[in-house]
Amino acid sequence: MQTVGKGWDAAAIWERTLKKVSLMNAAIGGKSPHVAREDGKYDDLRIDWWTSGFWPGILWIAYDMTGEERYKDAAWSWDERMEQHMLRPNSFDHDVGFQFLPTAVIKHRLTGDEDGERRGLFAANFLAGRFNLNGKFIRAWNSDMHGWSIIDTAMNLSLLYWASQRSGDPRFGQIATAHADTVLRHFIREDGSVRHIVCFDPNTGLFDEALGGQGYAPDSGWSRGTAWALYGMANTFRYTADRAYLRAAQRVAHYFLASLPEDSVPHWDFRSAEQLEGEPRDSSAGAIAASGLLELAELLPAKEGAVYRRAAERILQSLHDNYATWDDDGSEALLLHGTGHKPAGQNVDVSLIYGDYFFIEAIAKLNGWKHRIF
Repeated sequence: MQTVGKGWDAAAIWERTLKKVSLMNAAIGGKSPHVAREDGKYDDLRIDWWTSGFWPGILWIAYDMTGEERYKDAAWSWDERMEQHMLRPNSFDHDVGFQFLPTAVIKHRLTGDEDGERRGLFAANFLAGRFNLNGKFIRAWNSDMHGWSIIDTAMNLSLLYWASQRSGDPRFGQIATAHADTVLRHFIREDGSVRHIVCFDPNTGLFDEALGGQGYAPDSGWSRGTAWALYGMANTFRYTADRAYLRAAQRVAHYFLASLPEDSVPHWDFRSAEQLEGEPRDSSAGAIAASGLLELAELLPAKEGAVYRRAAERILQSLHDNYATWDDDGSEALLLHGTGHKPAGQNVDVSLIYGDYFFIEAIAKLNGWKHRIF
Protein backbone atom coordinates (compact mmCIF):
# COMPACT_ATOMS: atom_id res chain seq x y z
CA MET A 1 0.00 0.00 0.00
CA GLN A 2 1.15 3.49 -0.76
CA THR A 3 1.45 6.16 1.85
CA VAL A 4 -0.69 9.27 1.64
CA GLY A 5 0.38 11.55 -1.17
CA LYS A 6 0.09 15.26 -1.65
CA GLY A 7 -2.83 17.03 -3.25
CA TRP A 8 -6.35 16.94 -1.93
CA ASP A 9 -9.27 17.79 -4.16
CA ALA A 10 -12.41 17.22 -2.11
CA ALA A 11 -14.73 18.27 -4.94
CA ALA A 12 -13.19 15.79 -7.39
CA ILE A 13 -13.36 13.02 -4.81
CA TRP A 14 -17.01 13.82 -4.16
CA GLU A 15 -17.79 13.55 -7.89
CA ARG A 16 -16.02 10.21 -8.02
CA THR A 17 -17.87 9.07 -4.91
CA LEU A 18 -21.22 10.14 -6.36
CA LYS A 19 -20.55 8.13 -9.51
CA LYS A 20 -19.94 5.10 -7.30
CA VAL A 21 -23.15 5.73 -5.34
CA SER A 22 -25.08 5.81 -8.61
CA LEU A 23 -23.68 2.39 -9.52
CA MET A 24 -24.46 1.11 -6.02
CA ASN A 25 -28.03 2.36 -6.28
CA ALA A 26 -28.58 0.41 -9.48
CA ALA A 27 -27.07 -2.76 -8.02
CA ILE A 28 -28.22 -2.77 -4.38
CA GLY A 29 -31.77 -1.53 -4.83
CA GLY A 30 -33.95 -2.54 -1.88
CA LYS A 31 -31.43 -4.91 -0.28
CA SER A 32 -30.41 -4.35 3.34
CA PRO A 33 -26.64 -4.76 3.01
CA HIS A 34 -24.03 -5.46 5.63
CA VAL A 35 -21.04 -7.34 4.14
CA ALA A 36 -19.57 -7.74 0.66
CA ARG A 37 -16.91 -10.39 0.14
CA GLU A 38 -14.57 -11.32 -2.72
CA ASP A 39 -17.19 -11.01 -5.44
CA GLY A 40 -18.07 -7.47 -4.34
CA LYS A 41 -21.76 -8.29 -3.93
CA TYR A 42 -23.51 -7.12 -0.78
CA ASP A 43 -25.62 -9.53 1.23
CA ASP A 44 -29.25 -8.83 2.15
CA LEU A 45 -29.99 -9.04 5.86
CA ARG A 46 -33.16 -8.62 7.86
CA ILE A 47 -34.47 -5.09 8.36
CA ASP A 48 -33.91 -5.16 12.14
CA TRP A 49 -30.18 -5.88 11.78
CA TRP A 50 -28.15 -2.97 13.16
CA THR A 51 -26.68 -1.95 9.80
CA SER A 52 -29.99 -1.52 7.97
CA GLY A 53 -29.96 2.30 8.13
CA PHE A 54 -26.62 2.92 6.44
CA TRP A 55 -27.56 2.19 2.83
CA PRO A 56 -30.63 4.47 2.87
CA GLY A 57 -28.47 7.00 4.73
CA ILE A 58 -26.09 7.05 1.77
CA LEU A 59 -29.05 7.65 -0.54
CA TRP A 60 -30.34 10.54 1.55
CA ILE A 61 -26.92 12.22 1.56
CA ALA A 62 -26.75 11.82 -2.22
CA TYR A 63 -30.21 13.36 -2.54
CA ASP A 64 -29.35 16.25 -0.23
CA MET A 65 -26.15 17.01 -2.13
CA THR A 66 -27.59 16.69 -5.64
CA GLY A 67 -31.36 17.21 -5.44
CA GLU A 68 -31.81 14.18 -7.71
CA GLU A 69 -35.20 12.59 -7.08
CA ARG A 70 -33.99 9.06 -7.86
CA TYR A 71 -32.04 9.00 -4.60
CA LYS A 72 -34.98 10.29 -2.58
CA ASP A 73 -37.31 7.77 -4.22
CA ALA A 74 -34.94 4.90 -3.40
CA ALA A 75 -34.59 6.01 0.23
CA TRP A 76 -38.17 7.03 0.95
CA SER A 77 -39.77 3.83 2.25
CA TRP A 78 -37.03 2.57 4.54
CA ASP A 79 -38.30 4.11 7.78
CA GLU A 80 -41.79 2.80 7.06
CA ARG A 81 -40.40 -0.70 6.54
CA MET A 82 -38.54 -0.49 9.85
CA GLU A 83 -41.61 0.77 11.72
CA GLN A 84 -43.71 -2.07 10.39
CA HIS A 85 -41.07 -4.56 11.53
CA MET A 86 -41.02 -3.00 14.99
CA LEU A 87 -44.67 -3.96 15.40
CA ARG A 88 -43.80 -7.64 14.95
CA PRO A 89 -41.39 -9.90 16.87
CA ASN A 90 -37.98 -8.39 16.18
CA SER A 91 -34.41 -7.90 17.37
CA PHE A 92 -34.16 -4.10 17.55
CA ASP A 93 -31.83 -2.99 20.34
CA HIS A 94 -29.49 -0.16 21.40
CA ASP A 95 -28.61 0.54 17.74
CA VAL A 96 -31.94 2.03 16.68
CA GLY A 97 -30.13 5.35 16.29
CA PHE A 98 -28.04 3.79 13.53
CA GLN A 99 -31.29 2.69 11.91
CA PHE A 100 -33.67 5.64 12.34
CA LEU A 101 -31.29 8.63 12.21
CA PRO A 102 -30.24 7.94 8.58
CA THR A 103 -33.83 7.13 7.56
CA ALA A 104 -36.71 8.72 9.50
CA VAL A 105 -34.83 11.64 11.04
CA ILE A 106 -33.01 12.79 7.93
CA LYS A 107 -36.19 12.24 5.90
CA HIS A 108 -38.02 14.65 8.16
CA ARG A 109 -35.12 17.10 8.18
CA LEU A 110 -34.88 17.24 4.39
CA THR A 111 -38.53 16.97 3.40
CA GLY A 112 -40.59 17.90 6.47
CA ASP A 113 -42.30 14.50 6.34
CA GLU A 114 -44.39 14.18 9.51
CA ASP A 115 -44.32 10.38 9.45
CA GLY A 116 -40.53 10.53 9.47
CA GLU A 117 -40.62 12.68 12.61
CA ARG A 118 -43.16 10.39 14.26
CA ARG A 119 -41.10 7.31 13.50
CA GLY A 120 -37.95 8.96 14.79
CA LEU A 121 -39.68 9.80 18.06
CA PHE A 122 -41.05 6.27 18.24
CA ALA A 123 -37.51 4.90 17.97
CA ALA A 124 -36.25 7.39 20.57
CA ASN A 125 -38.91 6.18 22.99
CA PHE A 126 -37.73 2.63 22.40
CA LEU A 127 -34.11 3.59 23.04
CA ALA A 128 -34.99 5.55 26.18
CA GLY A 129 -36.82 2.50 27.46
CA ARG A 130 -33.54 0.59 27.56
CA PHE A 131 -32.07 2.95 30.17
CA ASN A 132 -31.03 1.39 33.48
CA LEU A 133 -31.79 3.90 36.24
CA ASN A 134 -29.40 2.58 38.88
CA GLY A 135 -26.45 2.08 36.55
CA LYS A 136 -27.19 5.13 34.36
CA PHE A 137 -26.49 3.22 31.15
CA ILE A 138 -28.40 2.17 28.07
CA ARG A 139 -28.58 -1.59 27.85
CA ALA A 140 -26.93 -3.31 24.89
CA TRP A 141 -28.42 -6.19 22.92
CA ASN A 142 -31.25 -8.37 24.16
CA SER A 143 -31.51 -11.89 25.63
CA ASP A 144 -30.25 -12.18 29.23
CA MET A 145 -27.48 -9.55 29.02
CA HIS A 146 -29.41 -7.10 31.20
CA GLY A 147 -26.36 -5.32 32.61
CA TRP A 148 -24.25 -5.07 29.46
CA SER A 149 -23.48 -1.76 27.77
CA ILE A 150 -21.20 -1.05 24.81
CA ILE A 151 -19.29 1.89 23.40
CA ASP A 152 -21.23 1.79 20.11
CA THR A 153 -24.23 3.30 21.92
CA ALA A 154 -22.35 6.60 22.21
CA MET A 155 -23.20 7.17 18.55
CA ASN A 156 -26.89 6.42 19.09
CA LEU A 157 -27.30 9.19 21.69
CA SER A 158 -27.91 11.70 18.90
CA LEU A 159 -31.35 10.14 18.42
CA LEU A 160 -32.26 11.03 22.01
CA TYR A 161 -30.91 14.59 21.78
CA TRP A 162 -32.80 15.11 18.54
CA ALA A 163 -35.98 13.77 20.18
CA SER A 164 -35.62 16.29 23.03
CA GLN A 165 -35.31 19.12 20.54
CA ARG A 166 -38.27 18.02 18.43
CA SER A 167 -40.63 17.04 21.26
CA GLY A 168 -39.65 19.61 23.88
CA ASP A 169 -39.37 16.76 26.40
CA PRO A 170 -36.03 17.03 28.25
CA ARG A 171 -36.11 13.43 29.45
CA PHE A 172 -34.62 12.14 26.21
CA GLY A 173 -31.62 14.42 26.54
CA GLN A 174 -31.29 13.66 30.24
CA ILE A 175 -31.02 9.95 29.50
CA ALA A 176 -28.47 10.60 26.75
CA THR A 177 -26.33 12.75 29.03
CA ALA A 178 -26.52 10.25 31.88
CA HIS A 179 -25.30 7.52 29.55
CA ALA A 180 -22.56 9.81 28.19
CA ASP A 181 -21.36 10.39 31.76
CA THR A 182 -21.13 6.63 32.19
CA VAL A 183 -19.02 6.49 29.04
CA LEU A 184 -16.65 9.02 30.60
CA ARG A 185 -16.42 7.07 33.85
CA HIS A 186 -16.22 3.50 32.63
CA PHE A 187 -15.40 3.27 28.93
CA ILE A 188 -12.75 5.87 28.07
CA ARG A 189 -9.41 5.25 29.76
CA GLU A 190 -7.01 7.97 30.83
CA ASP A 191 -4.77 7.38 27.81
CA GLY A 192 -7.70 7.73 25.40
CA SER A 193 -8.10 4.04 24.65
CA VAL A 194 -11.60 2.63 24.93
CA ARG A 195 -13.35 -0.46 26.28
CA HIS A 196 -15.90 -2.19 24.07
CA ILE A 197 -18.17 -3.90 26.63
CA VAL A 198 -18.74 -2.91 30.25
CA CYS A 199 -20.92 -5.13 32.45
CA PHE A 200 -22.86 -3.74 35.41
CA ASP A 201 -25.02 -5.40 38.00
CA PRO A 202 -28.45 -4.69 36.48
CA ASN A 203 -30.06 -4.32 39.92
CA THR A 204 -27.53 -2.19 41.79
CA GLY A 205 -25.93 -0.57 38.74
CA LEU A 206 -22.44 -1.23 40.12
CA PHE A 207 -19.54 -1.94 37.77
CA ASP A 208 -18.83 -5.64 37.38
CA GLU A 209 -16.25 -6.18 34.65
CA ALA A 210 -15.05 -5.17 31.19
CA LEU A 211 -15.05 -7.61 28.28
CA GLY A 212 -13.00 -7.58 25.10
CA GLY A 213 -16.01 -7.96 22.83
CA GLN A 214 -14.95 -7.32 19.25
CA GLY A 215 -11.55 -6.14 20.45
CA TYR A 216 -8.55 -8.33 21.19
CA ALA A 217 -8.93 -8.24 25.00
CA PRO A 218 -10.62 -6.29 27.82
CA ASP A 219 -7.61 -3.97 28.08
CA SER A 220 -6.91 -3.64 24.35
CA GLY A 221 -7.71 -0.82 21.95
CA TRP A 222 -10.35 -1.94 19.44
CA SER A 223 -10.06 0.64 16.69
CA ARG A 224 -13.71 0.86 15.65
CA GLY A 225 -14.78 1.26 19.27
CA THR A 226 -12.23 4.04 19.58
CA ALA A 227 -13.77 5.71 16.53
CA TRP A 228 -17.30 5.38 17.98
CA ALA A 229 -16.14 7.07 21.19
CA LEU A 230 -14.34 9.88 19.37
CA TYR A 231 -17.34 10.73 17.20
CA GLY A 232 -19.94 10.08 19.90
CA MET A 233 -18.32 12.36 22.47
CA ALA A 234 -17.88 15.12 19.88
CA ASN A 235 -21.60 14.86 19.11
CA THR A 236 -22.48 14.93 22.80
CA PHE A 237 -20.50 18.15 23.23
CA ARG A 238 -22.33 19.66 20.25
CA TYR A 239 -25.67 18.96 21.93
CA THR A 240 -24.73 19.83 25.53
CA ALA A 241 -21.86 22.37 25.32
CA ASP A 242 -20.27 20.51 28.25
CA ARG A 243 -16.53 20.67 27.69
CA ALA A 244 -15.94 17.40 29.52
CA TYR A 245 -17.18 15.63 26.40
CA LEU A 246 -15.05 17.80 24.14
CA ARG A 247 -11.95 16.98 26.17
CA ALA A 248 -12.84 13.29 26.07
CA ALA A 249 -13.27 13.39 22.29
CA GLN A 250 -9.88 15.06 21.93
CA ARG A 251 -8.20 12.54 24.24
CA VAL A 252 -9.60 9.64 22.24
CA ALA A 253 -8.66 11.35 18.97
CA HIS A 254 -5.08 11.75 20.11
CA TYR A 255 -4.85 8.08 21.05
CA PHE A 256 -6.38 7.04 17.72
CA LEU A 257 -4.06 9.22 15.65
CA ALA A 258 -0.95 8.29 17.61
CA SER A 259 -1.71 4.60 17.01
CA LEU A 260 -2.10 4.77 13.23
CA PRO A 261 0.36 3.03 10.91
CA GLU A 262 2.22 4.78 8.13
CA ASP A 263 -0.68 4.86 5.69
CA SER A 264 -3.11 6.31 8.29
CA VAL A 265 -5.66 3.46 8.15
CA PRO A 266 -5.96 1.54 11.45
CA HIS A 267 -5.44 -2.08 12.24
CA TRP A 268 -8.53 -3.73 13.73
CA ASP A 269 -7.08 -3.36 17.24
CA PHE A 270 -4.28 -1.07 18.37
CA ARG A 271 -3.14 -3.54 21.05
CA SER A 272 -2.76 -7.10 19.85
CA ALA A 273 -0.51 -9.88 21.09
CA GLU A 274 0.71 -10.31 17.51
CA GLN A 275 2.89 -7.91 15.56
CA LEU A 276 0.48 -5.35 14.14
CA GLU A 277 2.22 -5.51 10.78
CA GLY A 278 0.47 -8.79 10.02
CA GLU A 279 -2.90 -7.95 11.55
CA PRO A 280 -5.98 -7.03 9.47
CA ARG A 281 -6.88 -3.41 8.89
CA ASP A 282 -10.32 -1.94 9.50
CA SER A 283 -11.14 0.62 6.84
CA SER A 284 -14.51 1.21 8.52
CA ALA A 285 -12.81 2.39 11.70
CA GLY A 286 -10.77 4.82 9.62
CA ALA A 287 -13.86 6.21 7.88
CA ILE A 288 -15.80 6.61 11.15
CA ALA A 289 -12.88 8.32 12.85
CA ALA A 290 -12.33 10.64 9.88
CA SER A 291 -15.94 11.82 9.96
CA GLY A 292 -15.70 12.25 13.73
CA LEU A 293 -12.48 14.24 13.37
CA LEU A 294 -14.21 16.59 10.93
CA GLU A 295 -16.98 17.06 13.49
CA LEU A 296 -14.41 17.77 16.17
CA ALA A 297 -12.65 20.27 13.92
CA GLU A 298 -15.85 22.29 13.51
CA LEU A 299 -16.40 22.45 17.26
CA LEU A 300 -13.04 24.08 17.95
CA PRO A 301 -11.46 27.43 17.08
CA ALA A 302 -10.18 27.41 13.50
CA LYS A 303 -6.47 27.05 14.25
CA GLU A 304 -6.95 24.21 16.73
CA GLY A 305 -9.61 22.52 14.62
CA ALA A 306 -7.37 22.54 11.55
CA VAL A 307 -5.17 19.90 13.16
CA TYR A 308 -8.07 17.44 13.28
CA ARG A 309 -9.28 18.36 9.81
CA ARG A 310 -5.85 17.64 8.32
CA ALA A 311 -5.75 14.31 10.16
CA ALA A 312 -9.18 13.42 8.75
CA GLU A 313 -8.04 14.31 5.25
CA ARG A 314 -4.96 12.10 5.58
CA ILE A 315 -7.13 9.13 6.54
CA LEU A 316 -9.67 9.82 3.80
CA GLN A 317 -7.05 10.26 1.13
CA SER A 318 -5.44 6.96 2.07
CA LEU A 319 -8.82 5.24 1.98
CA HIS A 320 -9.45 6.83 -1.40
CA ASP A 321 -6.03 5.90 -2.81
CA ASN A 322 -5.50 2.45 -1.31
CA TYR A 323 -8.76 0.91 -0.09
CA ALA A 324 -11.49 1.74 -2.61
CA THR A 325 -13.10 0.01 -5.60
CA TRP A 326 -13.05 2.95 -8.02
CA ASP A 327 -11.89 0.79 -10.92
CA ASP A 328 -14.31 -2.07 -10.27
CA ASP A 329 -17.73 -1.15 -11.60
CA GLY A 330 -18.96 -4.63 -10.73
CA SER A 331 -18.42 -4.13 -7.01
CA GLU A 332 -21.44 -2.99 -5.02
CA ALA A 333 -19.15 -1.81 -2.20
CA LEU A 334 -16.89 1.20 -1.96
CA LEU A 335 -14.24 0.42 0.67
CA LEU A 336 -12.21 -2.77 0.92
CA HIS A 337 -10.35 -4.28 3.89
CA GLY A 338 -12.85 -3.82 6.70
CA THR A 339 -12.92 -6.02 9.79
CA GLY A 340 -16.16 -6.85 11.57
CA HIS A 341 -15.47 -9.26 14.46
CA LYS A 342 -11.93 -10.62 14.38
CA PRO A 343 -12.03 -12.60 17.68
CA ALA A 344 -15.02 -14.55 16.36
CA GLY A 345 -13.48 -14.95 12.91
CA GLN A 346 -16.42 -13.11 11.37
CA ASN A 347 -16.20 -10.68 8.44
CA VAL A 348 -12.44 -10.22 8.27
CA ASP A 349 -11.00 -8.39 5.24
CA VAL A 350 -14.37 -7.55 3.73
CA SER A 351 -16.36 -4.51 2.65
CA LEU A 352 -18.77 -3.16 5.28
CA ILE A 353 -21.73 -0.92 4.53
CA TYR A 354 -21.05 1.31 7.53
CA GLY A 355 -17.51 1.87 6.29
CA ASP A 356 -18.97 3.02 2.98
CA TYR A 357 -21.52 5.22 4.76
CA PHE A 358 -19.06 7.09 6.96
CA PHE A 359 -16.58 7.57 4.11
CA ILE A 360 -19.34 9.11 1.99
CA GLU A 361 -20.58 11.18 4.93
CA ALA A 362 -17.08 12.53 5.54
CA ILE A 363 -16.50 13.42 1.89
CA ALA A 364 -19.91 15.13 1.83
CA LYS A 365 -18.92 17.17 4.90
CA LEU A 366 -15.77 18.32 3.13
CA ASN A 367 -18.01 19.50 0.31
CA GLY A 368 -20.33 21.56 2.49
CA TRP A 369 -22.94 19.05 3.68
CA LYS A 370 -24.56 20.50 6.81
CA HIS A 371 -27.60 18.34 7.59
CA ARG A 372 -25.99 16.34 10.39
CA ILE A 373 -27.88 13.30 11.61
CA PHE A 374 -25.38 11.81 14.09
